[in-house]
Amino acid sequence: MKLILALCLSLFALTSQAVVDGHKYPFDNKVDKERFEVLAAELRCPKCQNQNLADSNAPVASDLRDKVYELMIEGQTDDEIVGYLVARYGDFVRYNPPVQKNTFFLWFAPGTMVLIAIIVIISITRGGKKSQPLSEEEKAKLAKLQAARREKQDS
Repeated sequence: MKLILALCLSLFALTSQAVVDGHKYPFDNKVDKERFEVLAAELRCPKCQNQNLADSNAPVASDLRDKVYELMIEGQTDDEIVGYLVARYGDFVRYNPPVQKNTFFLWFAPGTMVLIAIIVIISITRGGKKSQPLSEEEKAKLAKLQAARREKQDS
């Protein structure tokens, strides 16, 4: 019984080896196959968010892989395919969205924050007041205060 269970589990494990199956998407040449793999790796699954189309097992990712394949067979360029998906799902479907008004903060905020942190660190480490030597008048006041303190401690 344990042997049968182990065999069944090993068969199920074989089906999870790769999401992008070469037999499901037959291409005439290797260039198109590589192009499909690059597109599937560069486009994000709308459901999984942190997985690309090639890695995701979600049904929507499978549908999008099918659509990418269909558009490639129709002869569309990579830009047209990405444009189609962006029109439908927005810039979120790209792992590297373009620099636009709405993505400006996304691209430049990390660098700005690092620059601000460096300026703050430099100002803290170098910004201390430089001490000036005491004038004669201040030295006399200090001596009086120290003498008064000693008298207070002695009594």
